[in-house]
Amino acid sequence: MAKRSTGQPIASPDWRWIGERGVRVPTGTATLARYEALTAYGFPEIEDIIPADGSILLVLRRGAVLPPALCEALQAPLPGVASAGTLHEIAVAYGGAAGPDLPALARQAGLAVDDYVDRHAAVVYAVAFLGFQPGFPYLRGLPSALHAGRRASPRLRVPAGSVAIGGAYAGIYPAAGPGGWQLIGHADAVLFDAAREAPALLRPGDRVRFVPR
Repeated sequence: MAKRSTGQPIASPDWRWIGERGVRVPTGTATLARYEALTAYGFPEIEDIIPADGSILLVLRRGAVLPPALCEALQAPLPGVASAGTLHEIAVAYGGAAGPDLPALARQAGLAVDDYVDRHAAVVYAVAFLGFQPGFPYLRGLPSALHAGRRASPRLRVPAGSVAIGGAYAGIYPAAGPGGWQLIGHADAVLFDAAREAPALLRPGDRVRFVPR
């Protein structure tokens, strides 16, 4: 068993201590389901649960130890978990100057542009985790025919609100900045505002439906 400096053991050799209070647990493709199950249970020893791509970071409260029940829950088979997250409908202007990569992606998928847009907007996506920028959602559920690799040369500036595709994920840029995802449109939703009580509009477990406009 791996141990941190305090000597507390970890239940699996695949788990890793991150600092003094964090434990990284691999989850494979079940990250969102595992996150929702642990969040619903509400272990008092856990201060925060942070999902990522293929793993979850558990942040212990100061002085707490990993409870045996949590260790068992993380290794137990997952039941079906119904998402309790909020459904967000986000209007998107597809194509044009805001979506310069859309025509090429449609050709790559063997689709007309309108058919590509219809498929992209027909899905209810799940917010798998946030990263890259504050409030940037990695959206799981993109149809496999629409998967596309990142650009070979990232753009130096991607406008805030850009709707994009990176590999098997869809996403929305909350703020302007450099980025290498393929741009297919623009959304007016404000994904991150530090002045709000909850700065990030979307949270892991939420769902997103894009509405063409």
